[in-house]
Order: sequence, then C-alpha cells, then structure tokens
Amino acid sequence: MNKLNFKTMRNKFLFAMTIAAALFTSCGEDGTADIIINDNSVVNNNNGTGNSGTTGEAISLSGNYTESLTLDIANTYTITGPTIFEDGTTLTIPAGMTIKAAATGADVYLAIAQGAKINAEGTSSQPIIFTSAASTPNAGDWGGLIMLGKAPVNSVSGNATATSEIANLPYGGLLADDNSGMLRYVRVEYSGGKADGQSENNGFSLYGVGNTTVLEYIQMFEGKDDGIEFFGGTVNVRYLSIVNAEDDSIDWTEGYTGNITDAYVKHGVEHDKGIEADGYNSDIGNNSSPIFWSSPTVTNLTIIGLGSGTANEAVRLREGTQGVFTNVWIEGFAEAFDLDGNTGNSPTGQGVLDGTLKVNSVIFADVTKKLQNDTDFTFTDADFYTEDTTLMGTDYATWGAGWTRQ
Repeated sequence: MNKLNFKTMRNKFLFAMTIAAALFTSCGEDGTADIIINDNSVVNNNNGTGNSGTTGEAISLSGNYTESLTLDIANTYTITGPTIFEDGTTLTIPAGMTIKAAATGADVYLAIAQGAKINAEGTSSQPIIFTSAASTPNAGDWGGLIMLGKAPVNSVSGNATATSEIANLPYGGLLADDNSGMLRYVRVEYSGGKADGQSENNGFSLYGVGNTTVLEYIQMFEGKDDGIEFFGGTVNVRYLSIVNAEDDSIDWTEGYTGNITDAYVKHGVEHDKGIEADGYNSDIGNNSSPIFWSSPTVTNLTIIGLGSGTANEAVRLREGTQGVFTNVWIEGFAEAFDLDGNTGNSPTGQGVLDGTLKVNSVIFADVTKKLQNDTDFTFTDADFYTEDTTLMGTDYATWGAGWTRQ
C-alpha cells in the first residue's frame, strides 16, 4: 500500500468516527424522543374510514336523564320505557339514526321536559327515524315523542303550569319564546299507544312549546291516535306531513297560537278528521286571565281524504277556536269545514263575524258539502271562505321527496 492510499483511508475513517460521535452527542444532549414513523396506509386505517372498526353496542333508553346525552351513530338504541330528559339536559341525535321503541304500548315514549332540549337534525337523505322495534310493526306499538315548554296555555292562569296527559309533567307559563330545541327531518312511525280513554299518545305531543323551538320537515306515519297535537304554546311548524293517522291528523287546543306553514295530510282506511281544532280544552276550561283562544295561522295546506262518498269531515273547528287559513286544498270528503259552537262559552261563529276565523283561499275537489254551520251564529259561506280554483295547496311533491313515507 502506498502512502497516498493509506492517508486517504485514514482520513475517511476519522471523518466517519467524527460524524458518529456528533450524532451520539446530539441524541444524548437535546432530550428529544426517538422518531416514530406511523403507517397510515389504507390497510392500517380501516380502509380510509378513520374509525375503529367496532360494530357498536345495543343500548336501552329508559328512565329519567339528569345529564345531557349524545347518541353515537355506531350504536343501536331502543326506548324500552318512559324516557324523560329533565330540566337543563340536551338530547342530541345525529343525522341518519334510527331509534327503535319496544312495541309494548303507551308507557314507551320519549319526553323532553320543561327546560330540556332535543337536538335532532337530520337531512333529506339522512332523516332521523323513531319507529317500532316489532318485526311486524303496527300503529300504537309505542307512545311517541313528547315536548313540554313554558309558553302560554289557556288551561291555567298566569305563570301556573298544567299537567300533561302522559307522564304527568308540567307545561305552560309566560315564555312565548321558550326554546325546546330542534326537530328537522324527523319521522315518527307506529306511535299512538293508548294508556286509557282520556290519556293518549300522539306522534308528536307539543305541550306549551315556545316559538324559538325549530320544527321543520317532520312526519308522523301510521299512528293510532293524532298525528300532531298542540296543547297551547306558540311553536311554529314548517313542512309537516301526517300520513295514516287513525284519529285526527292535526289537533290543537288550550290556546295554541303558532304558525303552521306547508302541511300535508293523507287519510288511511282508519282515520278521523284532517284537522280537529279547539279554542280551549272543554274538559278543563278556559282559565286564562285575560281569556284567549287558539288562533293559529295556517298557510299552504293539503288534506286528501278517501272520497266524497265517505261520511267524514276534513276540518272541524269548535270550542271558540279562531284562525286564518290561506291556500288550502281539500279533496275527497263529504264535508270540508264543520263549525261547532254556541253563543256562550264556545263562540266559534263569532270569530267568523269578526273576521278572526276565516279561510282566505281554498279549492275543493270531490267535496259534497263545503261548509256545515253548527254554531248558533248566522253567516254565509262567503263570510267564512273565499274559493279560488287556481290554488294547489302545499307543494308536497317537492319538499316531501326523499325522507317521507306514503
């Protein structure tokens, strides 16, 4: 070996030793942890889903909840008894969830008490569904969805509270703008289990619910009792579908004063009224001071019956209710409007004379009798309604597409 090659080899050896020493000193002095390389390939990342790959749990919902609860889309939930969310709690349900209910009747229900909230926001492609757990479901399998707020009702006076038919929970007060949360793209199926002749669940039971509550795109399908019932309150509802309610599809009482905008009602073989409307609950009395009556505003309404040959009414207005209807389509009834009352404590007809109970525009199709006046007040058809053959009612084919059942 010549001197040049030896020198070159020695220099390379010394350079390598210097680099190694420097690396050893750096790792020992700066305190940094070893470098860890994570493998985020498709194989180790659950095929790109980012979840753990678990199938979730089967969870029963029942009893009184004193803390908020957010449902997990990975789990399955079944309501197995009275389920009540107490004051100060929030129940959150993600889009696309189906919550089942044990098919054991009236004592299986979900209640959102005064001061509690529900946040159930589905979409047209991922609605939130409450349905029966039965393999062959039927109307009345379970109770339904109950919401209770602090808005005014006329069954009590001032800031006093009334008590709900189901669950014996308080409702009512002086907060017209009370907030019980949100229902958007929510469907309730096979509800209406009856506790007894006077205590009946509906698809949606709204007790004194206030007008900052959001109710949009909601449907009751195949219910044993009413589709939706308003016990007073001020809540507004937009895009409401009631299909195959075996009692009344839309019911209000106890001084309800909200707005119903874009509503669709379709009768099944078993049914009662499309709308049954009371100014107050005659079993309790109009106890508000000063006295007020139910007086909602209903805009864009379609009610489809089974034909004029059936002995049925589309809309019954009674017990002094007031209200203004605009753009109404009524099809397939023996009677379109039936007004009941007297000159005493049920002055329904007085509202017609005063202009506080009226139908601004309506079209009748396959209707035998357009108005039946049983109020003890004298007025003409023209005093009550204005017929308009250019109307279409609500555009259900558009807003009901994708998330409702027929």
